[in-house]
Amino acid sequence: MEKTKLIQARTKRGFTQQQLAEALCVDVSNYNRREKGQIKISNTEWEKLSKILETPIEEIYEQEDSMVFICKDNATGNYQGNNHIYSIPEYFLDNQKKYIQKLEEENQNLKNEMEKLR
Repeated sequence: MEKTKLIQARTKRGFTQQQLAEALCVDVSNYNRREKGQIKISNTEWEKLSKILETPIEEIYEQEDSMVFICKDNATGNYQGNNHIYSIPEYFLDNQKKYIQKLEEENQNLKNEMEKLR
């Protein structure tokens, strides 16, 4: 899937693919394949691109094969104000939703049993 947000941000800021390729330490053909969605862009690369383009990650990031959560936290210590990006596969999220639903049903059954005892 082509990274249209990234391409738009790059062109809006006046950067060439060559310039961003050099910043990521890859050749221009590899960078081009990243923009076309043929090669996955790593979390570190997203962070570098965000800094170079002076744009928040969430404005240039486009989903790949997994869901991504970008959490802006106010952690202390070495992580002050950093964005943390977590990739979670769809099947894992679906599994967790089913598990939560099962727990909610069990919780409701227990509440019903407690009401009967009163």
